This record gives sequence, C-alpha cells and structure tokens, in this order.
Amino acid sequence: MKTADLVDAHGEDVRFCDLPFIKFGRKRLFSGPIHTVKCFEDNALLKAELQKPGEGRVMVVDGGGSTRFALLGDQIALILKDNGWAGIVINGSVRDSADIDQMEVGVFCLATTPKKSSKDGAGRTGEKVSFGGVEFVPGEYAYADHDGLLVSKDDYRG
Repeated sequence: MKTADLVDAHGEDVRFCDLPFIKFGRKRLFSGPIHTVKCFEDNALLKAELQKPGEGRVMVVDGGGSTRFALLGDQIALILKDNGWAGIVINGSVRDSADIDQMEVGVFCLATTPKKSSKDGAGRTGEKVSFGGVEFVPGEYAYADHDGLLVSKDDYRG
C-alpha cells in the first residue's frame, strides 16, 4: 500500500494532507482507522488516550500547529508502540527526536523542540479535526508513507 498507488487507483476518494511533515521512527509506512485528540501545548490527554489499546489505529493529533512545545517525546512514543497503535500524526511538535527515530514507531509531525508541554489535561478526543486541507473523521482511514498522508472513508488495506 503506497500512497502514490492509492491516489492513482482511487483519485478523489482519497484526500491529501498538504503539510510538510517530518517523519521519525523505523515504521515509515503505517495505516489504520483514525482516532483523534485535539490539544494545544498540553499532552496529558494524548498520553491518556495512548495508554488505551491502539488496536492498529492511527492517532491523529491536532496540536494547533504549535512548534513551541512538544506533544510527544520518547516516553510517550514508547507507550504508543507498546499499546499497539499503528502510528501517530501530529499537527505540532515532538522532542527526543533522535531516540524516537530509532524506535519501532511511525511519527509524522511538523517540527521538533526541546520544550515539554503542560500537563493540565486540556483538550478533546474522538471529534473531527481539520488541518492541512483535510478533515480527519474518527473511524475513517489514514494512510502514511514516505510520500505523504492520505485520508479516506474507505479501507484499502486489503
């Protein structure tokens, strides 16, 4: 399943997220049903959601595009891996990027920063979020690889 092949085969049925993502982790190809968290410069809710069974889902995080504070670091990336999440897409920043890059995870983000986020638990989960010209609907499907990120109502994973 390459995103380029999905675009060729399904055209308008797949939507392209047009953000310039940086990719970390050894898992450079991942896909699955979407689960969402919306949080701004606070990762407590994200951490709580990732502690639940991932069941092959893709965590999509709308961090408001902030590059000031990291929503994901190496410890939370380990939780992502250990709980069976397919990967994570963050409209925001990460830290511990060199460590994350050596882990068996798939991470798409906008930037890196050494600063950690607040831990107040602010945010929402399980709602539609939009960024990069795409609406991410829980239960729809995300497809990520070297070429980019696609979203579709349909499951093309075979």
